Amino acid sequence: MSGKKVVIAALVVACVMLAGASARDIIFPNMTPEKGTFDNPAGVLAKKPSTPWSQTTVAAGVDQKPLPGKVVTVVGEIIDYSCYLQLGKHGTKHRDCGQKCLKNGMPIGLVTKEGKLYLLMEEEHDPRRDGLTDFRKAAIDHMAYVMEVSGTESEVDGQRALYVRGYVKK
Repeated sequence: MSGKKVVIAALVVACVMLAGASARDIIFPNMTPEKGTFDNPAGVLAKKPSTPWSQTTVAAGVDQKPLPGKVVTVVGEIIDYSCYLQLGKHGTKHRDCGQKCLKNGMPIGLVTKEGKLYLLMEEEHDPRRDGLTDFRKAAIDHMAYVMEVSGTESEVDGQRALYVRGYVKK
């Protein structure tokens, strides 16, 4: 594993550990999103899957059994997970910085109206692993926008992730 990948992996783990506390509210609610509201999102970022996990995820699971997941639709602001947890930054004033952070591999997040925090990840296991997905580009384009995002929610020890499907490169 390259040095950059090790650093990114360590940051993701640190961010996920910090996100374990229960959500109470959005940090710095005066930092408003660039586009959309929680009642009227700017758009839809992922279609709702018909099954929790794709075939590649099931095949990659231990004994072909991934952890339990449930299909959900969540409305929230696309954020740079790292800056949000470290500095509370989000919204229009943080859009440029957040886009730069995501372009350089920082984790993608989603924060709901209630302050619930999700790590956003591409669901398709093998294509994601092999660099054949492009959800990161969509997240960068929609940084600081309130979006409707559907996918598979997985939660382990209070850590929430939302796995989105449909971003395999053509």
